[in-house]
Amino acid sequence: MKKNVWRAVIEVAFIIFLFYSNLLMGEFERSGMGQEKGVAWAIQDVFTTANFAIATIAALVGYTVFEFLRERF
Repeated sequence: MKKNVWRAVIEVAFIIFLFYSNLLMGEFERSGMGQEKGVAWAIQDVFTTANFAIATIAALVGYTVFEFLRERF
C-alpha cells in the first residue's frame, strides 16, 4: 500500500512538472511576453493559484486514466 501511494505522488508530481514546464515554454514562444519581460516575469506569470488548481486537477485525472488503462490492458 505504501509503495502505491508513493508511486501516485511521484506520477502526479511529474504531471504537474510537465504542465508548468509547458506553460513556461509558452511564455518564450513568438507570441509570449517572456522574451520581452524576462524570466522572472514569466515565472511570476505562470505560478499562480489558478494554474496550480488546474495542474492538480489535470494531474489527478491523468493519473486516474493511466491507472485505469494499466489495469485494463
